[in-house]
Amino acid sequence: MSDIKVIETRDGSSSLLIPEMNETYHSTHGAITESEYVFLKMGVNHFRETHPNQKEIKILEIGFGTGLNAWLTALVAQESKIKIKFTSIEKFPLDANLVNQLNYKDKKESDESRVLFEKVHNADWDNECAVTEWFNLTKIQIDLANFNPTNESFNLIYFDAFAPSKQPEMWSQEVLKKMFDLLKTNGVFVTYCAQGQFKRDLKAVGFATEELDGPPGKKEMTRGTKINTN
Repeated sequence: MSDIKVIETRDGSSSLLIPEMNETYHSTHGAITESEYVFLKMGVNHFRETHPNQKEIKILEIGFGTGLNAWLTALVAQESKIKIKFTSIEKFPLDANLVNQLNYKDKKESDESRVLFEKVHNADWDNECAVTEWFNLTKIQIDLANFNPTNESFNLIYFDAFAPSKQPEMWSQEVLKKMFDLLKTNGVFVTYCAQGQFKRDLKAVGFATEELDGPPGKKEMTRGTKINTN
């Protein structure tokens, strides 16, 4: 994927375009807008609201990509003073030159947010890193098929793979069952996707699903909850 290009989305924030796939890393309607809505509002903030006594949230992200979701979640942890252990897997980490062209840190006014962006991206791969007192990050360079942590390891999963039309193997029932098994009971799975077959497969592996209003440019998104382990 050497021909990746930096583009600007409608909210002014950067994303990346892979010409050979005709696929972008984020919604062209707004990279930050999409991430804040799908993964923060409908993901981690929803989990905090429904689990007010949870002292630490363990999050798994499928697709570190540009690091946008990890950085925004680090900001949530810092601002809310809630401990988050964030694990993100990525088969093809981006070259530092591309990361340096992203304008995310310019879209937040605080110096702290800019420092956090650098810390997230400078964290070593394949090692747990205490980015702040509140946010621990483990970035793992690995294919999802080879990622096999202990079952019921996470409270929340950000599923941010490329679209089913571009990367169908990532949306198979086998993968979704793996996601189900990796969640603790009452854990939450959240994604931008609302494709019909995907939602049927999500239910088939055991998730209770919700069809939610989508971010700008998308009618719907999906959230799943692992109600029980039976």
